[in-house]
Amino acid sequence: MQNAGFTHHVTEKAHALVPEEIARKHNYGLFAARYGNIYTARQLKQLLERAYGVFEPLARPWNVPGMKGVVDPFRPRMQPGGFLSETELEADRRYHFRCVRRALEEMDVFVFTLGLTEGWADIRDGAVFPLAPGVVGGFYDENEVRFVNFDENETYEDLKSALDFIRSVNPSVKIVLTVSPVPLNATYENRHVLVSTVWSKSVLRIAAERAVRNISGCVYFPSYEIVTSPHVRGRYFGEDCREVTMEGVRHVMDLFLAHYTEEGERRLAASREPVVDEASRYIRELQRKIHVFCDEAMIDNAMGNQAADPEGSQTDANQ
Repeated sequence: MQNAGFTHHVTEKAHALVPEEIARKHNYGLFAARYGNIYTARQLKQLLERAYGVFEPLARPWNVPGMKGVVDPFRPRMQPGGFLSETELEADRRYHFRCVRRALEEMDVFVFTLGLTEGWADIRDGAVFPLAPGVVGGFYDENEVRFVNFDENETYEDLKSALDFIRSVNPSVKIVLTVSPVPLNATYENRHVLVSTVWSKSVLRIAAERAVRNISGCVYFPSYEIVTSPHVRGRYFGEDCREVTMEGVRHVMDLFLAHYTEEGERRLAASREPVVDEASRYIRELQRKIHVFCDEAMIDNAMGNQAADPEGSQTDANQ
């Protein structure tokens, strides 16, 4: 979108004195605010409620083995190395919430990709975490945390509640919904991951369709269908059969620009103008961002470490 001349509205920026390289390492500029990946509709709903003081989770900052500081349970990978103390974390969180509120109130278009239905929730108040405790910080305790897999009704109700909330603070915002075409990397359900993938994507697609039918100014863009349709014959997936190739990304964005933007053809032509060196730089940067934000890689690492420790518990290995 940026290459095509559109503005990604970023409200949470690093201090002007912070070098660009350091700012990137601390994940400034990749999202409107430093909230990280939002996988479920429940997570989106709770982010809005936390930012406006409607919901205050009971979860305390997570400690990290071998590290003096703490991490935020609701964005555990945003601050490399964690925060020095809970006081520093709380100060950063207050600033973060101000930036979230500003982003919501100032944006013209809200784009949200539905990605997962599986997650982990605090048993005490239902607070949902983007990663299971124990993967990046904290520890897994089955008496405090439970696995959740939201169905089509729960997902739709959470999504509608979140979008209604956004409209209450920004009545004129336009909404674009998509569903991630990337299959699940793993499932906590006692079944094959392919079965869980089809179930989750079906739930998300139904929720998105219901939202479009019941919320004005809300549209669905079929990036999921473009990548996964049978006539594509799987060529938009990489060798791992999960990651979407640059060819697939280009096709999706070409169609989006052509059909969802004014003067789409002109912008589309402009997006193709960068020279080879600039295109290569963009691809390298995109690959870096994908590497930085692949939370599933953290799950893989945790499982790999568990495999190397035969004394570990089966519960930890499944996180």
